[in-house]
Amino acid sequence: MTQSAESTNSTWIASVLERYEGKLVRYAARIVGDWDRARDVVQETMLRLCHAPRSDVEDHLAEWLYTVCRNRALDVCRKERRMTLLDDAQASSRPSTCPTPAESAEVRDDAINLKRELEALPPRHQEVVRLRFEGGLSYREISRVTKHSESYVGVLIHEGLKRLRQRMTHQTTPHTPLAQGE
Repeated sequence: MTQSAESTNSTWIASVLERYEGKLVRYAARIVGDWDRARDVVQETMLRLCHAPRSDVEDHLAEWLYTVCRNRALDVCRKERRMTLLDDAQASSRPSTCPTPAESAEVRDDAINLKRELEALPPRHQEVVRLRFEGGLSYREISRVTKHSESYVGVLIHEGLKRLRQRMTHQTTPHTPLAQGE
């Protein structure tokens, strides 16, 4: 490879890392249950990207990254034979961008509630909803990552969002007792 091609490839890898690293770490952390192991999984994913011909992955980069990351994370889990969920404190440790403390507290509470409700979903629903909304993947890309049909991915996302909506609506609707005689 020429020096110019190496420089271009290095720049491309750096831009991929900047764009996807955070998303992949969060995704891997949900699978392996630990931030440090998730970072290791993403590092291995990026190393594999460095060794893969750019022309083989560029047209479906997000799908390729999430597939490699998922497979590596599952390998780690199989090896250690344990999967744990992140606790709410770890999962919501990102700072808020809201301007006032009250707005910040409300956004944080909503995020914590959403994360808690998302974690209450069955694992297959959690994974596809996270890939869609945290990862920004299309149904087709999710189908390739999870090895489910595209239509089944749509069903899982629909069911997952419906359950989330019901649980979140139930949570935020004030309960008013019925008056006697109603």
